[in-house]
Amino acid sequence: MKFDDLDRRMRVFETAHDGCVLPQIHIVARLDGKNFTRLTKETLPLEAPFDTRFRDAMLATAAHLMDAGFRVVYGYTQSDEISLLLHRDEDQFGRKRRKFLSVLAGEASAKFSLALGTLAAFDCRLSELPTDALVVDYFRWRHEDAHRNALNAHCYWALRKEGVDARAATARLRGMSVADKNECLFVRGVNFNDLPAWQRRGTGLWWHDVETPGVDPRTGSATLARRRELHVESQLPMKDAYSALVLERIT
Repeated sequence: MKFDDLDRRMRVFETAHDGCVLPQIHIVARLDGKNFTRLTKETLPLEAPFDTRFRDAMLATAAHLMDAGFRVVYGYTQSDEISLLLHRDEDQFGRKRRKFLSVLAGEASAKFSLALGTLAAFDCRLSELPTDALVVDYFRWRHEDAHRNALNAHCYWALRKEGVDARAATARLRGMSVADKNECLFVRGVNFNDLPAWQRRGTGLWWHDVETPGVDPRTGSATLARRRELHVESQLPMKDAYSALVLERIT
């Protein structure tokens, strides 16, 4: 059998379900660490509940993904996840889902492994959102999830450090309201609202243009050079102010 015939015959098996995202639909990719519980508790000696070395590796990975071949207009990271909003008109790889998933997961896994100095892997999923409002709701969802996870984590480790075993600490938290959890920390000398914002709200990343003064070498006159720079925001606002921030990134 000639190669061209064999190639045509076999290629259908890997492309038959090669779906594409429709035009004008927003794409948000979410990457999650695979087996990161084992990584953070057994493989690496990380500080609980939050570790700056781990945070910095996640930020380095998010920053890398912002400029890894796709037009990403907003990135958000909290805990072991990264969400990326692609430009509405992004058309790399003909908007094939499998390409977005495989390339982004591979890029994230490689960069994070290099940043942290140990093997690590991410999976990737896509949300296809038809309206700006749903994009805002998506990022509000992840933003609120960061707050909830941070409160739970600080309470859990406050109990663990007092000698409560893992099962008992989990059971005690299961029946607590948000107010109860805040009180759990407060009686132990911790005001949750005073903890670093990146722990409670996550971190946002977006591109912006900056102007720097320069000199035209031909005329010697003063000029302004415009370049694109990645902004990393660790003091994200909350609620409606955060919605407005996300909406500004879309438009």
